[in-house]
Amino acid sequence: MMEPRRHWQTGFRFHRGGTWRRTRRWVLVGVALCLVGVLAISCGGESKTESPATTAGPSATASPAAPSDTVWLCRPGLADNPCESDLTTTVISADGTSTVEQVAPAADPPIDCFYVYPTVSDQATVNADLTIDPQETAVVVQQAARFSQVCKVYAPMYRQLTLKTILEPGVATPADRALAYGDVLSAWQDYLAHYNNGRGVVFIGHSQGTGMLTQLIASEIDPNPDVRGRLVSALLIGGNVTVAKGQDVGGDFQNIPACRSTSQTGCVVAYSSFNEPPPPDSLFGRVGAGPRATEQVGKNLQVLCVNPASLSGGTGTLQTEFATAPFPGTIGIWLKGIPSAPTAWMSYPNRSTAHCASTSDANWLQVDATSIPGDTRPIVSAAPTAEWGLHLYDVTLALGNLVDLVRQQAAAYSD
Repeated sequence: MMEPRRHWQTGFRFHRGGTWRRTRRWVLVGVALCLVGVLAISCGGESKTESPATTAGPSATASPAAPSDTVWLCRPGLADNPCESDLTTTVISADGTSTVEQVAPAADPPIDCFYVYPTVSDQATVNADLTIDPQETAVVVQQAARFSQVCKVYAPMYRQLTLKTILEPGVATPADRALAYGDVLSAWQDYLAHYNNGRGVVFIGHSQGTGMLTQLIASEIDPNPDVRGRLVSALLIGGNVTVAKGQDVGGDFQNIPACRSTSQTGCVVAYSSFNEPPPPDSLFGRVGAGPRATEQVGKNLQVLCVNPASLSGGTGTLQTEFATAPFPGTIGIWLKGIPSAPTAWMSYPNRSTAHCASTSDANWLQVDATSIPGDTRPIVSAAPTAEWGLHLYDVTLALGNLVDLVRQQAAAYSD
């Protein structure tokens, strides 16, 4: 990986102002988590969308905040950094016994992670403001904090489409979506200018966050080999990322392939999880379904599935990890069935397996409970309906696998 690192440092240089110069309807709340904000108008209502490569940038409809205006939810050096919170974990085995595992953020991890959160805001406006509410803090703990074991986590606030907007089809305009994306783009530029210092980067997103990052990567990283050389991987979960049929590239990204081994870098992990085959009206797993309806229909594409428990294919065991604090606000109503524990985290090792499955028009991550005699540990189920699958749990179901994958990719990138 030394060659890409040299390209990044000498091929292009980032300048203030955002330019590179060559120098050498959950209709209930589940919908909100599922929606890919910048790419979608709604789930279950009007579904007219734009592709990441062609969507008008923020300069066309809204001006992104200046890099110095970034509000960081997580960033190294913050006084109260939720991404460096308590990771102590109660590990519950199949026989019901438990142990406590001491886990802590890495003192000096070799790479960075750039995380964009899903729809969680309960604010009453179309776009959320940049106030850090309990919902943003809770979701960044739930989905991003454990990555602090392997990377420095940067998580910007952005003016996302709120739950209220998602639940009212047709309300969001292109300008509203561009406002949200503009904040993410600005934060990325801020990060590059002031914090990256030539380090490798993992992108992590879920749902609306995946939509933001899909557009960012398609426009800022995929077409630029010098910047692309800094990509360790992209975990783009629950957002219908596409590839050409039968291929690992060629849909949303032309140069960034699917990850197929733990030592591969510069690649993408993407999936949407179900515990049974997606119904015909599922919102995930199909080109032209749900949040990206009509966007890429007729282009010989399929939704990408990469099994985080077995990148090369086949069945793997999921390492499920849950934050135990109750989730605040509307989303918390739907995140039920997770038992409490005396620690900040709990883990159910070997409770579920996963494999990528497909039909003639769908590709998804099939999650099945293991059959271990005497195992009474709970399993999650589709919510609010089968159309959503296990979307609410996409990240937590495989969180241990994803953290371990980033650890291995960081080592490969550094070699």
